[in-house]
Amino acid sequence: MRLFVFGLGYTASRLAARLRSDGWTVVGTRRAEGALALDDPAVAGEVARATHILSSVPPQGDADPVLVRYAHAMRAAPARWVGYLSSTGVYGDAGGAWVDESATVGRGRRSARTAADLDWQALRPDVRVFRLPGIYGPGRSALDRTAAPRVDAPGHLFSRIHVDDIVGAVIASFGRAPGVYNVADDAPAESRAVAEHACDLLGAPYPPLARPDELSPQARAFYAEHRRVANGKMKRDLGHRLRYPSFREGLRACLEERG
Repeated sequence: MRLFVFGLGYTASRLAARLRSDGWTVVGTRRAEGALALDDPAVAGEVARATHILSSVPPQGDADPVLVRYAHAMRAAPARWVGYLSSTGVYGDAGGAWVDESATVGRGRRSARTAADLDWQALRPDVRVFRLPGIYGPGRSALDRTAAPRVDAPGHLFSRIHVDDIVGAVIASFGRAPGVYNVADDAPAESRAVAEHACDLLGAPYPPLARPDELSPQARAFYAEHRRVANGKMKRDLGHRLRYPSFREGLRACLEERG
């Protein structure tokens, strides 16, 4: 088995480590000196050799740089599986309602992400699109941000997913039908609750409270959207059982991995 990854970032690198431990060959692009760059001439050959192809590269400006350069090569590639890591931001604001894969997309602030999501679906019939909410895991969780203000936004719930559950869902999809899948945990929660639980685990004091209107423009835009992400299709069609059904189990695992 040979996986080629466009964008070996945080999530895709975690997947690569898991597959390499199972005997896979994993090659990919990344933004690092000496690494394979997206515009390297060798990329086309790697695409042609791969049994599986994954992109975790977000849009740049109004375009998906992977599709701009390699859509034709991927359509012609003999790979048996193609995947794209998208975002639940494509759903936009749902007023706190649950959204599943049948919900309308393109209502949010990420029009380029929505366009990329749809373009990947249309690329070829075996594509799996994984729509991801807030990603956390070792080194990138509320445990690492205990000094940041807690945001006081009662009733404003966010969905999350531990990076290892993304890895599990992607691997589960290798033998399942193509399509779009929300990959989220079972327990959307207020960001304040997550921050306070992280402090409790570390025995750290709670940081000050802040209102959404006191945050940066980017953070205020984040709080302007409110949705809960349904994961029933992931469980039913991929057969993936969550290792971390809520942030409580996930943060505990992050703490244990710290050693």
